[in-house]
Amino acid sequence: MNQLPCTAEALVVRTDFSADGAWDALQAALFSPSRDGFLANVALVDDRRYEGLTPDQALDLIPAEYQHPLLVLADSVAVASTELPLLVVDLRGERGRCVRVAAAELWSIENNLSGANMDFEEFVGAVDDDGVFRGF
Repeated sequence: MNQLPCTAEALVVRTDFSADGAWDALQAALFSPSRDGFLANVALVDDRRYEGLTPDQALDLIPAEYQHPLLVLADSVAVASTELPLLVVDLRGERGRCVRVAAAELWSIENNLSGANMDFEEFVGAVDDDGVFRGF
């Protein structure tokens, strides 16, 4: 597999191509401001070369220059639910640790981790019973 692109934004990598409608809904959720006007600072990667990419594989494809503290995968679990629970991979604290976050709440984890306002652990500790972070 090819190395992921290097961007200043958090990468959101599409790894499941079974539902174009879910991908469209995901883009709409990511680029719609929260109630308070916040947006996730993300760059989308919609490339079939990354189909089926796992978090472990993704870690090996991150360029050395990529400085963002997280990577996001839009996998089969994400596209199977109306909440679009994305898989967020920690690249700083406990590299490779993952948490699911509803697409509409990705701004919270992205903004707070990139600004060093919070730690990944705080989001992991705030997931609902089904393992998805839906906000504080």
